[in-house]
Amino acid sequence: MFFRQKKQVTSTEKKQVTSAEGIELIKSFEGFRSDAYLCAAGVWTCGWGSTKGVQEGDVWSESHAEERLATDLEEFEDAVRKLVTVKLNNDQFSALVSFCFNLGANALKISTLLKKLNAGDYQAVPDQIRRWNKATVNGEKVVLDGLVRRRNAEALLFQSKDWRHI
Repeated sequence: MFFRQKKQVTSTEKKQVTSAEGIELIKSFEGFRSDAYLCAAGVWTCGWGSTKGVQEGDVWSESHAEERLATDLEEFEDAVRKLVTVKLNNDQFSALVSFCFNLGANALKISTLLKKLNAGDYQAVPDQIRRWNKATVNGEKVVLDGLVRRRNAEALLFQSKDWRHI
């Protein structure tokens, strides 16, 4: 089970963090792997989908993977807080953190999704999330079934709908 240590927040407003449901979504699509592996996009990955600093031959305990997940989440939560200029409910925030966790914050930064969201067009976001269903495999952009499923789940979470049947 994932538990996040509480950090002191100095501002008058609490920092938004990924919900338990958002963490469940991330974990359900990433899966836990103790041994480093090359993902479909050719990136060394370990634990609950961590990539930063992962090298061939790395072996992680589940407790180390939980710590790395917490660190990774903080990075992507910060990115969503900085990039999004409109108010988000926790489901919307958590869906965008999952999106960034999987694709990197730069994907959100350069996206039409972000432009539409920051213009207040919340209704456009689910379809914009679903557009990000490709990975580069052998030098070509290819639609991956796992990404189609994950983007559908994120789009549903953004809308505060059940995504677990995906």
